[in-house]
Amino acid sequence: MQIKRFIGIVLFSFYSQWALASLPIQYWQTSSGARVYFVENHDLPMLDINVEFAAGSAMDTASKSGCANLVRHLLSLGAGGLSEDQIATGLADVGAQLKNNFDRDRAGLALRTLSSERERKQALDIFARIIQSPEFSQEILLREKARIVSSIKESSTKPDYIGERELMKMLYSSHPYGFNELGEIDALNRLQREDLLAFYRSYYVAGNAVIAIIGDVTRLEAAAIAEQLTDNLSSSGQKTEIPAVSIPVAGIKRIPHPATQSHIQLAYPGLRRSDPDYFPLLVGNHILGGGGFISRLMEEVRQQRGLAYSVYSFFSPFKEQGPFQIGLQTKKEQSEEALALTQKVLKDFVASGVTEEELLAAKQNIIGGFPLRIESNSKILSYLSMIGFYNLPLTYLTDYLVAVEAVTTEQIRQAFQRRIQPDGMVTVVVGAIE
Repeated sequence: MQIKRFIGIVLFSFYSQWALASLPIQYWQTSSGARVYFVENHDLPMLDINVEFAAGSAMDTASKSGCANLVRHLLSLGAGGLSEDQIATGLADVGAQLKNNFDRDRAGLALRTLSSERERKQALDIFARIIQSPEFSQEILLREKARIVSSIKESSTKPDYIGERELMKMLYSSHPYGFNELGEIDALNRLQREDLLAFYRSYYVAGNAVIAIIGDVTRLEAAAIAEQLTDNLSSSGQKTEIPAVSIPVAGIKRIPHPATQSHIQLAYPGLRRSDPDYFPLLVGNHILGGGGFISRLMEEVRQQRGLAYSVYSFFSPFKEQGPFQIGLQTKKEQSEEALALTQKVLKDFVASGVTEEELLAAKQNIIGGFPLRIESNSKILSYLSMIGFYNLPLTYLTDYLVAVEAVTTEQIRQAFQRRIQPDGMVTVVVGAIE
């Protein structure tokens, strides 16, 4: 059985590396200093572009939380002399699609358009205006602030939102990663147009931009596109360093809630994107709680004890240590038992590590599923943006497979013992029995 699994890993690795051989990543900088990552692909008459800035919620301040998200949200709601309706109609007329992306580190926009000249030209003209000349209309600002505040109020009644918000406060305290990405209601209500303009001018600058391009254009065409999208941006702005994350004060917060189930979440500072322990922790977490029904947590908490329908764990790597989280839902009367068992499974996992059989199965799942993660231009675009933003090697996609294959049981054990302290976790139980 182990030989068959090993052969499977080798075959999947061969297939994946063969597929990646046709995706050479080209890199350069625009004249204004923006970094560009490009894959030429003429299989379909499509062009995908993502432009990101180090302008996520970690660039907010406590007194102006929500500003980063509001800036990103308003970019496409009026720009360069075009109203939000004109932008939407202009893109729809040529079949182009616009998407936003936002997290603690990053904020940006992605465009998908046909590569034919008329369609591409119109879509890129609108896209360039959105990125370089947003208007932040006072009328739209007031409208969208009200919408976001309403959304926060509605979400604030839901156990998952309550738990996540309290968990991040306990985990990060006053660190910028602890800010609510949507913002706090009082801070949002105080935000003025001048605040958005100041944030945009500070962080939406060429020296802070990463452009990812994949599709049916040549290198020369891609270079011209990158220049068009950034030539009117300032070349430099505010510093974007993020402070180091401190170890939190361990504790459990129990919050009453009328929901029929208790929502349990645990967290600890986890991974930086460039962390040397990245792959041992990635593979190890697949075994612990990231691999669905084959994971330890699922086997112990659901299969053996029936204490939860679903239980999971994951790492969210950022510039600094993103959260390592475990989550589950269970009947209120079982919440303490389920929490105790989850803590025990984690403690045993960190102390004892994984078996060779578990490791081989995890590698086969991760490597076997990898081709599906790069099967479309939009998925590859996401990787290009990540590689660019976090300054990862251009060979990252092929290195990924080699690194997963190289992980050992001892590396996983040592990495989890170095990085995760089960007794130091912060925990929130929403729906605790009063």
